[in-house]
Amino acid sequence: MKKIIAANWKMFKTAEETKQTITELNKLLENIPLEKKEILIFPPFTSLETAVTTNNNDKIAIGAQDLYPAKEGAFTGEISPAMILACGATWVLTGHSERRHIIKEDNALVGQKTIFALASGLNVVACIGETLEQREAGNLYDVLAEQLQQTLAKLPTPLSPERLVIAYEPVWAIGTGKTANAEDIIEAHTIIRELLKNIIGVSAMQTRILYGGSVKPENAQEILSLDNVDGLLVGGASLKADSFAKIISA
Repeated sequence: MKKIIAANWKMFKTAEETKQTITELNKLLENIPLEKKEILIFPPFTSLETAVTTNNNDKIAIGAQDLYPAKEGAFTGEISPAMILACGATWVLTGHSERRHIIKEDNALVGQKTIFALASGLNVVACIGETLEQREAGNLYDVLAEQLQQTLAKLPTPLSPERLVIAYEPVWAIGTGKTANAEDIIEAHTIIRELLKNIIGVSAMQTRILYGGSVKPENAQEILSLDNVDGLLVGGASLKADSFAKIISA
């Protein structure tokens, strides 16, 4: 099973900046073995097509940061799966903590987006995670269970395990500089693996679980070595090609 190293560029980079970063990244990766890695880059919508046309590395796939769960319609400002696919992108993020906590998306909407994306032919990285208050109150299991159950409630079948990835991102570690310690990560990823077994059965063992939360070149290798960690979802440290290349090579 290949490890996934994913870059979420959030609301950063124009199309020209995207072109420059991906060009530089491709050069940096020329001497890095990638046989056991799968690299995903999630640029802003306005840079999707540029990212696809600039990329010349078949180990790198491009994805969108969000979508709307409808084929088309009067949904001002939204983007459909068909539009994402038409740009040449093949992945999408759903349920990122910033969508949940800033845009106020609930579990039901995240589930609708996840299922519609998969049914439309996109591969999905579905994000889940608890706030600091929820963790300190001892609600980690309940929060992850509710998020996963509603996200995966109506999965299309059959579904190849490699098309669905779960990203665990503790909200308190997103962009704060704080990283969950090894025990925190192992605990959460073990819970997620067990919940996946209950929800999707035997394919849960082939479903990759990523960790996201202030990942940096300095901690990437340690996190990747932990049980049930099948990759990383990287935010700020992925914005510079040299920093992201160091994480990829970890």
